[in-house]
Amino acid sequence: MTPAGHRTIPVDPATAVLLTPLPIHDVTLRGFWGERQRLNRDKVIPHCDEWLERAGWVGNLRAAVDGTLATNRVGRLFTDSEIYKIMEAMAWEVAREPSPRFEARLAELSRLLTEAQAADGYLNSFYDYPGGPERYSDLEWGHELYCAGHLIQAAVARLRAGHDDALVAVARAAADHICREFGADGRDGICGHPEIETALVELYRATGERRYLDQASRFVERRGNRTLGDTMYGGRDYYQDDVCIRDAPVLVGHAVRALYLTAGAIDVAVETGDQALLEHLAAQFDRTVERRTYLTGGMGSHHHGESYGEDFELPADRAYAETCAGVASVMVAWRLLLATGEPRYADIIERTLYNIVATAPSDNGDAFHYVNTLHRRSMSVLPDPNHPSLRRTDGMRAAWFTTSCCPTNIARTLASLGGYLATVDGRGLQVHQYVDGEIQATLPDGRGVGISLETAYPLDGMVRLRVTQSDGEPWALSLRVPGWTEKATLRYGATTHQLAPGTATVTEAWQVGDELTLDLGMTPRWVRPDPRIDAVRGCAALERGPLVYCLESADQHEVDLNLVEVDTSAPFAVREPDDLPGSLAIIVSGTVRDEATGGWPYLPSQTGRPARQVKLTYVPYHRWGNRGPSAMRVWTPAVGGP
Repeated sequence: MTPAGHRTIPVDPATAVLLTPLPIHDVTLRGFWGERQRLNRDKVIPHCDEWLERAGWVGNLRAAVDGTLATNRVGRLFTDSEIYKIMEAMAWEVAREPSPRFEARLAELSRLLTEAQAADGYLNSFYDYPGGPERYSDLEWGHELYCAGHLIQAAVARLRAGHDDALVAVARAAADHICREFGADGRDGICGHPEIETALVELYRATGERRYLDQASRFVERRGNRTLGDTMYGGRDYYQDDVCIRDAPVLVGHAVRALYLTAGAIDVAVETGDQALLEHLAAQFDRTVERRTYLTGGMGSHHHGESYGEDFELPADRAYAETCAGVASVMVAWRLLLATGEPRYADIIERTLYNIVATAPSDNGDAFHYVNTLHRRSMSVLPDPNHPSLRRTDGMRAAWFTTSCCPTNIARTLASLGGYLATVDGRGLQVHQYVDGEIQATLPDGRGVGISLETAYPLDGMVRLRVTQSDGEPWALSLRVPGWTEKATLRYGATTHQLAPGTATVTEAWQVGDELTLDLGMTPRWVRPDPRIDAVRGCAALERGPLVYCLESADQHEVDLNLVEVDTSAPFAVREPDDLPGSLAIIVSGTVRDEATGGWPYLPSQTGRPARQVKLTYVPYHRWGNRGPSAMRVWTPAVGGP
């Protein structure tokens, strides 16, 4: 259990917000997400840790201790950050469930960091050694503060689990160095890759030391003053330094940078009581979701710069939708949910969790998507499993990348996932994501409440809730009704209620054993794009519950997916595929046209080209690519239906 006085929780506002998150100990996961947490613990984290050694990135720290960085350093300039993210993942895991293996590894790495750290608190294996680059000589691309931010995040995880140990001492020394170096009397600079902002606020929350919050606020306010140099990736908006964050109407530039900055700015706004900034950030993110986000929740439509496009510039076959951007989007939406209570933020979290976060790791936990395209025209390419991959867009998950930010981000997210699912307020308990498992919580007045959830979600939309702890006094149980559902019902006692999307709240003097049944319905549904999304106009995509579906060539070997049309007026058939256990496939009717024999591809009409009827098998998007090289598409030209 968590030691007294500590809340093992990834986001823990010190200032009162509308909803209070729960420690990861208060949520037990089984089913879909429980299986992925076990996979993360047993395979993903050890796999990443092995590659950190294999690629030589931990060796960089040893070289820093030995004084051999000039000849022995390998990898890109931000490799330290991946070590810190795996340390954070281990810290959450041992807080959730003891692990002597992870504890020993954390101690080993912490000793190494202690030895590598400079006397003034500076720590980075790419800079500040004889013959190497000078520290803070390249704020645009150097990632020094970004790396320090991830170090601090790992230490916050340890602190919140009650361990004030060597890792915490290293991180606090690094944070104090940054406050001196970039404080009111120091460098008037910012990092080209935001992350330090959120880290410093969380360290303030964990320690109560105001200087960390003040420094985070300085970094946020310095954005947009054009202090960073210009870049070929769309100018200074690439790293959000072209316009003050209070003036920018929508997220621009590198998607991960923009989202990390937004998360940090929300944290600053909450802790400083800056309601105007908070409202602006919410509007900024809302516009981004409404105009610059893929059906899967993915963000980033430009390969050049891993960045946002213009409004409605969302080409399926050029979707970048980096896994890290999905993680960062969840971070932003969760903070806005806590601050506003608006269920639409839980909706985007659900969409992104099931269709980006769950898509990234392979079923075996030993390979990962960096990019999450929505259309793979040709067969994906198998990467070399023995070397870090340079290629992120080949359609197959790779064991490791030369830039491996995504696998480690997935590891720390899954390890701390229990802290993103439910909240409490003065009225009672709120359930935002549906999992098979248990929730125990303490209300602000000190009363303990608890529920169990029994569900096969997302295979099934039926969620049975049972009260497991209550003192018999009234409290409110609030359930999110997803925006995608059309026929949701809630039954408790002898009454069944029809529910509209939003929030359903029942206030009762609950007794242990009281039950409710939420039925969200899981009828497959076709969705159409906004006509301003020119790249997929005239197409349809298939969804069922929170899952986006796709066509994969593994299920239709004789069909060129580039030549199919779906009939959205035809009935569906649903079955469990033999080679994707635990999923449901949806069978639809469609046609495939004969391939043109050659010649000019632009004709007055294509209607004369022969077509034949076919049955098309859709599978959950998060499972694609697990059966070997494949072509794939989410959006398909459509006939029939509305």
